[in-house]
Amino acid sequence: MISRSLIRHWPSYVLLFLPLLGAAGWLCTPTAQAGADPKTWNDSVDKAIAYLRTQQNDDGSWGKSEQEKVGATGLILTGLLQSGKMGPDDPTVDKGLKYVESLINPSEKHIAGQNPRVQLKNYVTCINVLALVSAKRESYKAVIADAAKFLRRLQWDEGEGKNKEDDFYGGAGYDSKSRPDLSNTQFFLDALTTAGIPKDDPAFQKAAVFVSRCQNFKGEQNDRKWAEKINDGSFIYSAAAGGQTKTQEKPNDDGGLPGYGSMTYAGIKSLIYCGVSKDDPRVQKAFEWIQKNYTLDANPGMPEARKEWGLYYYYHTMAKCLDTLGLDKVKDASGKEHDWRADITATLAKRQKENGSWRNENAHWMEGDPLIVTGYALMALSYCKPKQ
Repeated sequence: MISRSLIRHWPSYVLLFLPLLGAAGWLCTPTAQAGADPKTWNDSVDKAIAYLRTQQNDDGSWGKSEQEKVGATGLILTGLLQSGKMGPDDPTVDKGLKYVESLINPSEKHIAGQNPRVQLKNYVTCINVLALVSAKRESYKAVIADAAKFLRRLQWDEGEGKNKEDDFYGGAGYDSKSRPDLSNTQFFLDALTTAGIPKDDPAFQKAAVFVSRCQNFKGEQNDRKWAEKINDGSFIYSAAAGGQTKTQEKPNDDGGLPGYGSMTYAGIKSLIYCGVSKDDPRVQKAFEWIQKNYTLDANPGMPEARKEWGLYYYYHTMAKCLDTLGLDKVKDASGKEHDWRADITATLAKRQKENGSWRNENAHWMEGDPLIVTGYALMALSYCKPKQ
């Protein structure tokens, strides 16, 4: 489907050809019925906002430990602001933004605090860039620009002695010393894109190399030995150090590394951010995997015992990816169309706790923390807003 926000920016003559474009697999004529149920969406977001107002600390943060505060606060603020229900001058949001301002490091230019754990610098700076951009305050422009420069210094490239043949090249890890992975790299690209860094910036070109190598798809952009073993278009956690997936502890006997949902949506979105066309074989192949594995019941590709690992991270990445692609519906492998915004909204409404929070009963990857998970849920819902 073509998103209505995208159509509004098209020249009028292009609109004449929309009925013809509907014949293509990617594009269909938008329907008035597409989108989340307004009451369900509003009720869920309002309940989450009410919960978060009660959980905010006096310093504007959310969380108990310092590590939780710096990680959860930016997620929550981004979700609140992107929901459209709260602006930067809302007392809760303004207080939260003041806490984020306290994390600005004037010497290193990141937004992760004055003496943070090194492993937090990339992720926390990225999510706080998203929060500050969402606030739309002129006073944050210089801070955001400085943070984008800092993030680019973390990318593995020639500065760290890596050339294009190295499997670290172009990726981002938790810091400039940590092995790169697709999760950190997708947040890195989210932040640079949101900060307005142009697509011809070398950081995007280098990142495209790493992201492409995280895909189970043998081709010109991926010559890694494991890529052809499964070759289904899915994405794994990292191409570095010989490759790693989170679906299992070690590779298949033949060296294959099964991909999974959250990383496949992250891979597609990241390729688009790097300027790769939706018609590129890498994107097309990955989307075929999505069509075969469309579900809200699990993080697809994960075995039964791990199916809810990172589930809310998955919901957010799925929503942001499909919104980035400009789709209103996804046609699965059987030909059935799914209104993904309605599906995500209904699923999150069903999983929401009485107090307005969300929490994954499977606590892997910090999803036992209701503050972090509620941040992810709000961010996912922000891409599911009902049509006006």
